[in-house]
Amino acid sequence: MSDALQLNPQRMALVVIDLQQGIVQMPAEPHSATTVITHAAQLADACRAVGAFVVLVHVGPSPDGQDALRPHADQSAPTRALPPGWDTIVSELGPKPGDHVVRKRQWGAFYGTDLDLQLRRRGIETLVLCGISTNYGVESTARDAYERGYQQIIVEDACSARTTAAHAFALETVFARIGRIRRTAEVLQALGVRE
Repeated sequence: MSDALQLNPQRMALVVIDLQQGIVQMPAEPHSATTVITHAAQLADACRAVGAFVVLVHVGPSPDGQDALRPHADQSAPTRALPPGWDTIVSELGPKPGDHVVRKRQWGAFYGTDLDLQLRRRGIETLVLCGISTNYGVESTARDAYERGYQQIIVEDACSARTTAAHAFALETVFARIGRIRRTAEVLQALGVRE
């Protein structure tokens, strides 16, 4: 893919997007939700082992739903009551002691959350991003991170979308211009961990 990846655990954070009960049950391509969860858990465990900051992001409205976005759009999101536990982070990821949990109310993890503050106060310069969905939550967060000056690594086989085409479009047209695209094994190797 290109240069060998080098990571400083003290200056990086793993940001895992929306690996929560209600989302991982939906269709995922080109990687199954199970594969994405497995790779994200490997990355999280490796980061914890070397002292890197782990951020677990999940999405959902407040209990009364009044903070949900309601844009006038040609294709509206379905409106339905979310089942209990829909926003619960999958158990394979934690959270574990030392992890930071971010609850967001929209696609991106920066707006209206303390994510940027938590990263900057820890001296974080590089974000390693993964999760579902590649072209919504991961892409929106990556675009915001780019505008804030963070270096980024998007872990291709620890991301997935509703379709292979949507996943590929985000990688080829957005991520390739704002960060580096790598695979789980490459990131683990850069952290000194073997799969």
